[in-house]
Amino acid sequence: MAHNLGDYLVLAKSGSLVIGVDEAGRGPLAGPVVAAACVLGRGAPDGLDDSKKLSAKKRAMLEPLIQQTCRWALGVAEADEIDRINIFAATMLAMTRAVAALVAQLDGEPELVLIDGNKTPHGRVPEWRWPARAIVGGDALIPSISAASILAKEHRDRIMKAAALVHPGYGWERNMGYGTAEHMLALHLHGATPLHRRSFAPVAAVTPP
Repeated sequence: MAHNLGDYLVLAKSGSLVIGVDEAGRGPLAGPVVAAACVLGRGAPDGLDDSKKLSAKKRAMLEPLIQQTCRWALGVAEADEIDRINIFAATMLAMTRAVAALVAQLDGEPELVLIDGNKTPHGRVPEWRWPARAIVGGDALIPSISAASILAKEHRDRIMKAAALVHPGYGWERNMGYGTAEHMLALHLHGATPLHRRSFAPVAAVTPP
């Protein structure tokens, strides 16, 4: 089993079945948290990086290339689940759903799942059954995690842009549910929608008990 970053990089390039996982949407006040799981294909595109470091144009260009050349799947935990079990647990659940969906497409179980951050779902989600390692900053270091970060970000952004058409005025097409000044003003003027995370303090402050 790999023990350091160099070992992870060698393993990820060795042809072993290694899955990269990342999420998007832990911090917003509204919308789901989305996780993606990805196994790099031989024709995976160059230029993969942490989605937050890439321009919207670059992410939009890379997403279909990743989808066409890699094996991937998504997992989602909705706002009501976030409120029920908390955002950390919901993130772990979304990651588990993404990996389970990807493994169902593959011929075998992964040798290792590499996850961006400092925690894994192991021991936290009963359905998690795969060997896993957390890598802080992994979305900028491990290409399969970078690819997952792009897939998760792009998918979640589309969800929020579609939601903005149903719930106009909150600026979700621009802020993706984060607590910008525009979003906070709309919250105070119009109250919370069904997509708001009522367990988050700024939303709870304007939501009747």
